[in-house]
Amino acid sequence: MQINQPSNQIKLTNVSVVRLKKGGKRFEIACYKNKVQEWRSGVETDIDDVLQIANVFVNVSKGELAKSQDLQKAFGTTDTNTIVKEVRVHVLLRRLIAKIALQILKKGELQVGDKEREHDLSSVRREIATLVAEKCVDPETQRPYPVGVIDKAMTEAGFSVRPGKNAKSQVSECIKLLQTNSKLPIQRARMRVRVSLPAADVEKLKSKILGGADSVEKDEQGSDDWEAILLIDPSQFRVLNDLLQKECKGRGRLETLTFAATAGS
Repeated sequence: MQINQPSNQIKLTNVSVVRLKKGGKRFEIACYKNKVQEWRSGVETDIDDVLQIANVFVNVSKGELAKSQDLQKAFGTTDTNTIVKEVRVHVLLRRLIAKIALQILKKGELQVGDKEREHDLSSVRREIATLVAEKCVDPETQRPYPVGVIDKAMTEAGFSVRPGKNAKSQVSECIKLLQTNSKLPIQRARMRVRVSLPAADVEKLKSKILGGADSVEKDEQGSDDWEAILLIDPSQFRVLNDLLQKECKGRGRLETLTFAATAGS
C-alpha cells in the first residue's frame, strides 16, 4: 500500500493504517506492515519501530494532520498547549504523539486492503493446516497426513478462518469440524508418556492410570516403584497430571516421550 501525498509531505510506502474514532473525530497513524500485530502481541515494544512517522493524522492517505485542539479534546492530554506554543520542542512533541499513538494502537482498527486481507487469511489458513497435520494422524496407519490433504479436507468441511484470531487458537475448532464434516478419517495423535509411581501408591492408582490409556506399551513393577509407558489422547495428559499431583503429593512422575505419529515414522 502506497500513500500519495503532496510534494511537501513525506511520502509513505509499505503502510499499515490504524484508525480510531474518538470524541466524534477520526484519528489515524501510519505504521510499518507487520509491526502492528507484533506490538499488540508484545513481540515489539519500541513504538518508534512501529510508527512510520511520529504524527497523528485525520487521513493518512491525504497527509492531513489532526488538529492539536482535537487531540487535546479526544485524548485528554495535559501538555498540548505547551507543545502548540513551543512547536520546536521536539521531545515534548514526541511524548504527546507517542502517548496518543499508543491509545490508537491499542484500541484502533487496522485498515487492511482486500488483497492484503486475502493474503493474510491465506497465510493463517496454511498455518492452521500445518498445525493440524502436526497434531493429527490417520487412525488406521497412525501416520500424519500431508498438509495439502488437510487443506483439501478443510475446504470439504467448510472451515473458514476467523479474521483477527491467530492460527493456534483455531486448531481445535478445525479438527472437530474435520472429524464431523469431512470424509477424511482423522484423530489427534496419541501422546506417548511414561508414568512412574512409588510402590506405596501403586495399588490405589494403577487401575485409574491404565484406564485412561488407549494402549499400554510397558507395565513393569519393581521393588521400589512401578513404571508404565502409555499411549494416551492428549486430553488425558492433564487428567493424569492432576491425579498424580493430588494423590502422590509430588512422589509420582509423568513424562512426555513423543507423539505416536513421530515415534512410528
